[in-house]
Amino acid sequence: MNDPIPQRVALVTGGAIRVGRAISVGLATAGYDVLITYRSSEDAARTVRDEVHEMGRQCEIVQVDLADAASADTVVNSVLEAFGRLDLLVNSAATFDARPLLEVDAEHWDATMAVNVRAPHLLVRAAAPLLTEAGGNVINIADLAAFQPWIDRPHHAVSKAALVHLTKIQARALAPDVRVNAIAPGSVLRPEGWSEDHWQEIARRAPLARPGTPQDVVDAILYLATAPFVTGQVLTIDGGRLLEP
Repeated sequence: MNDPIPQRVALVTGGAIRVGRAISVGLATAGYDVLITYRSSEDAARTVRDEVHEMGRQCEIVQVDLADAASADTVVNSVLEAFGRLDLLVNSAATFDARPLLEVDAEHWDATMAVNVRAPHLLVRAAAPLLTEAGGNVINIADLAAFQPWIDRPHHAVSKAALVHLTKIQARALAPDVRVNAIAPGSVLRPEGWSEDHWQEIARRAPLARPGTPQDVVDAILYLATAPFVTGQVLTIDGGRLLEP
């Protein structure tokens, strides 16, 4: 008689919409029970929960504002109460505020850093005992802004560059018990407000000359989650855009 497959639990921040939703559903499809956080997308979160339940997996949803420093403990306590373990933390939630450099005041700066950098740190800090016990891992979701000077979203770009560096620090600090990596997606889902023509034009500039899909990110997460000799790395999923001058 085969031994039962052990439970695996994933926490996905911002897991109700867009790429976060694809990650939540993709992990459930791969056999994870999932806890997802959302800030305002309650209906979308409930829809994801129902979809995961239909797969025969467990799913809990938690409403939090990750800009609140206390939210990290709230989320990790929810994981502990619901599942009693944590194997994978995906820091996917992020702000994507657009404004020119000289219009970024202290409030805009702090709001972006709180969600995009501080929250991933505080969540890893709070979840470290559970992740250590499970021999788990962390995957931080960056983007190409970490490597490119985006002048239309300068505070976002700085925050993602900081997240990439934080990933490397976390990887060193939590080794050998917990692995920490990052993914930097390129054109995998058209941003809200972009026309389809503009979206395709950006995608065609990359060497692979086409956009990717959220599933490309999911596939990268599933690889990193099961790659026992990989830590402190940033996997760029961009069709080669960073190769362009």
